[in-house]
Amino acid sequence: MAEKVLSNKSNLNVLYEDNHIIIVNKRVGDIVQGDKTGDKPLSDVVKAYIKEKYNKPGNVYLGTVHRLDRPTSGLVIFAKTSKVLPRLNKLFVSKDISKIYWAVVKKQPPKNEDTLINWLKKNPKNNKSYAHNKEVTDSKKAILHYKTIKKLDHYFLLEIHLETGRHHQIRSQLSTIGCPIKGDLKYGFNRSNKDAGIHLHAREIQFIHPVSKKPIHIIAPLPKDPIWDACLP
Repeated sequence: MAEKVLSNKSNLNVLYEDNHIIIVNKRVGDIVQGDKTGDKPLSDVVKAYIKEKYNKPGNVYLGTVHRLDRPTSGLVIFAKTSKVLPRLNKLFVSKDISKIYWAVVKKQPPKNEDTLINWLKKNPKNNKSYAHNKEVTDSKKAILHYKTIKKLDHYFLLEIHLETGRHHQIRSQLSTIGCPIKGDLKYGFNRSNKDAGIHLHAREIQFIHPVSKKPIHIIAPLPKDPIWDACLP
């Protein structure tokens, strides 16, 4: 039986854990893996949590399966064993993991629900992806499905099903239809959020456990702020 825990130790919010997998709810501002900033990555925090909880001697193994942008929040999956890491990677490559995001935007989308297909080209100099309507050199096809699920006082809440996982995909594609995400200065929103984050949250994930073969369905609680609070029923 999988062990489910809720832990806020070291500001770590663990939503699911078993012998093979650990899923956490990333905060705005946390980085998943180390980068040039030198800030402590979430992967190190998770390793420390595992080491202390199970009193493990020596180094703790942890495999990073996927990433979330630093200003976003929500579900991140890590592999606790080298055996399960390639299996999880395969689930992502074969699109056998269902990923749902919530995004808050200022402008109502052109359609209540739609599929966006673009070709994204990353510019490493400014760490930004540009969406094109047709294939260009070094671009990658990006597909997402969105629908408007709630109208707030000044914003709109979108639910997004991500079919491909490209660099800044949701941010870039929503900006292309005139709907930049709240707080996302890089992609056209007019002002930043106080916490330097953006209102994009990896809300829900579903997949078949690669070892136990049991269905896994996790929903990540939203960050606490007035806008996200207004998104709940």
